[in-house]
Amino acid sequence: QVQLVDSGGGLVQAGGSLRLSCTASGMDISNYGMAWFRQAPGEGREFVASISRSGRGTYYVDSVKGRFTISRDNAKNTVYLQMNSLKPEDTAVYYCAGRYSSGNYYFPKEYPNWGQGTQVTVSS
Repeated sequence: QVQLVDSGGGLVQAGGSLRLSCTASGMDISNYGMAWFRQAPGEGREFVASISRSGRGTYYVDSVKGRFTISRDNAKNTVYLQMNSLKPEDTAVYYCAGRYSSGNYYFPKEYPNWGQGTQVTVSS
């Protein structure tokens, strides 16, 4: 059974840092393009960052460029999102997603595999 488990969220003050993890089971993520999305209350699910199977290709939404870093450790079957200089507007539930593909994709409908989400709350 394919499963993605998100963890690492929490409450942090503005300017702080968090590292999210997404650990896969039942799938070899080395064959998957992976991404992080987020969803704030009352909003749609927004693309945050993606990483290619090899890890050489990464893409970010403009609002997180220079603050967030997506990475992967295929040996550990885990994807990470390092979030620095957090802002209150980063508050959301963060989800990892996977697609059996070599490319980068930016829309939720393009990802069939999802984690359960982890809450990130940034206080001002």
